[in-house]
Amino acid sequence: MNVYLEYLGCRLNAAEVDSLARQFAAAGCVVTDTPADADVIVLNTCAVTAQAVRKSRHRLRALHRLRPQARLAVVGCWATEDVAHAAALPGVTGVIPNTDKARAVEIIIGVDAAPVAWLPGRWGHTRAFLAVQDGCDHACTYCITRVLRGPAHSRSLDDAVQAARDLVVHGAQEIVLTGVSLGAYGHDLGMAHGLAALVDAILQRTDVPRLRLSSVEPWDVNDPLLRLWESPRLCRQLHVPLQSGSDTVLKRMGRRINTAQFTALVDAARAVSPHIAITTDVIVGFPGETEADFVESLDFVAQMAFARLHVFPYSERPGTPAVRLPGAVPAAIRTERATRMRALGEQLAAEYRLKFIGQILPVLWEQQDEVGNWRGLTDNYLEVTTQSERDLYNQITLAKVL
Repeated sequence: MNVYLEYLGCRLNAAEVDSLARQFAAAGCVVTDTPADADVIVLNTCAVTAQAVRKSRHRLRALHRLRPQARLAVVGCWATEDVAHAAALPGVTGVIPNTDKARAVEIIIGVDAAPVAWLPGRWGHTRAFLAVQDGCDHACTYCITRVLRGPAHSRSLDDAVQAARDLVVHGAQEIVLTGVSLGAYGHDLGMAHGLAALVDAILQRTDVPRLRLSSVEPWDVNDPLLRLWESPRLCRQLHVPLQSGSDTVLKRMGRRINTAQFTALVDAARAVSPHIAITTDVIVGFPGETEADFVESLDFVAQMAFARLHVFPYSERPGTPAVRLPGAVPAAIRTERATRMRALGEQLAAEYRLKFIGQILPVLWEQQDEVGNWRGLTDNYLEVTTQSERDLYNQITLAKVL
């Protein structure tokens, strides 16, 4: 049986699809790179914004058109949020919510199998995504994910370390730790500084060349975690969602931080690792956001000199407190503010990249395009390309940034 898997949205969705692919392989299926010859197609959906929901619907329709005879299974957050609409789409034979995702392979093909260790290169990257946490206990007023994913819960430290070891044994050069609320790792296990303990354990008990963190909420970044960036094996990137540079807006968002605290966090991170790439998420057009609030947010983002921005116009999500807030910002203004914030993000990213021109940096090579160019990532998340007749796939080599 040929199985094609795809995901939309976050790195946790990527990690889950990696795991599902390895389970299908262990069950005797062929995990194919294209839907054209698939008997089963699985899409791990996203519902973080209204646009993500639209993308999920559109992609499911497109996959059915590409392979109408395939069984089409819908999993993930949109499958959890709107089972009826997902089930009604053409070709859909199964809708599996997040609560049943661990049993998805058994539900789809009737076989339960422990996953094989790794299928390198399957998703166009060589990095291995390792899910160590799921769910969230925070109360950000705009977020539907915590509703769809449930309360925070963590993989045991020993189990996570063993999973990392298995990935290394099978060739992983970089492991990316993922979770809905990664910084809350271990809290449900009674660990005061759980994420720091996990990172330290993986660095101490495995030989993984590079370890990277996905998104960590700013209030979960503490001194024990920051000190671990003294290790050259912990990638020099810290993604901390800001969401707004206005304290007034942050309060309405239910964020547990203000701009002064965020500034102190960024300063502390750069004190430990001066060239670390600080990346972030920003929402614009949140209910009640005035033009003055937005300009304040722009100014703060510029001061932080982020290496990369992910910008989202505010999206109403039914079931969240934010939809009841007064002062809705018109859609056209949200779009215009997103354009201005993205332009600033492109400027800041260019300024960050310029700092490394002429430097020699380690690069993990991931893909070769049709004309022979290799694409890879530095440890501080710079995308680089090179031409080489050598097979660079899944190798870390030194490269001069030009």
